Amino acid sequence: MKTPEGIIKQKVRAKLRAIGIYVYSPVPMGMGVPTLDDLCCIGGRFVGIEYKAPGKIPTPRQLKTIDDIRRAGGVAIWSDSVETILEELNTALGLDLS
Repeated sequence: MKTPEGIIKQKVRAKLRAIGIYVYSPVPMGMGVPTLDDLCCIGGRFVGIEYKAPGKIPTPRQLKTIDDIRRAGGVAIWSDSVETILEELNTALGLDLS
């Protein structure tokens, strides 16, 4: 059975892949540079997405990674809901993922 976070990941990934967006879901297992749950290329932009279970927030390490991506010119978002992630992607990248 999927976790609440897993359900959100599955729905967003399916939506992105359905419109041809490249989505990579790294599994670093504690090795190397920290990253977010998904790394995407959307319209030539680097995008990092961190998914959280409802009511949860990113760890300090995840927040630093989000900040690092943004400072490098990429788009980095996190949320505990499918709707918010899609809305933020729409706003940041001028998409229509409704």
